[in-house]
Amino acid sequence: MYIPEIYKNENPEEIRSFLKENAFGILVTNLDGKSCATHIPLELSKRPDGTEIIHAHISKMNEQVAHLKNGAEALCIFNGPHSYISASWYDFEEVSTWNYTAVQVRGNVRLLDKEGTYKSIKALMDKYEAPQKNPIDMDALSEKTLRQINGVVAFEIEITSIEAVKKMSQNRNDKNHAAVVSSLRENGTPNDKAVADEMECLRNK
Repeated sequence: MYIPEIYKNENPEEIRSFLKENAFGILVTNLDGKSCATHIPLELSKRPDGTEIIHAHISKMNEQVAHLKNGAEALCIFNGPHSYISASWYDFEEVSTWNYTAVQVRGNVRLLDKEGTYKSIKALMDKYEAPQKNPIDMDALSEKTLRQINGVVAFEIEITSIEAVKKMSQNRNDKNHAAVVSSLRENGTPNDKAVADEMECLRNK
């Protein structure tokens, strides 16, 4: 991923928090010159030995299954808030741009057996069911319902590299930075507000 030095995010805690908060990502793989991409939950976790991994699963009907061989490389893309930044907001002539946050994770695939598949899906459910009013316990599901697990391929991706970008108008002076924040808040979309918040937080550090 191309990241100008000024926009690099090299804060490990911040990056991992971002991955957990924006876990619905894009899994990209390549086989014999053909790329495949699937939008799925990609959950950051650790093995007992401390090795960082992404765990996930896809349908056996998905053509990308053919790409998931032990040791195969995978790219995981995670996106955060993003907004168009109009050059009309500056007090000088410039081209318009885009502010955004994103993380790309590369790693190697390891297919999971039946027990590992169950544990991976249970961990996913436990995370997202926890805040629900009537959370579902996977262990309490009927055998009939649990048979649906047979229709997926679960896997881990052992992380080999992480690249993170946070492009939030760091290269603008205080006056123009404030003008961008003000214009984003005036636009008022959820993404614009989130980017404005991130810009202010970053500038105030």
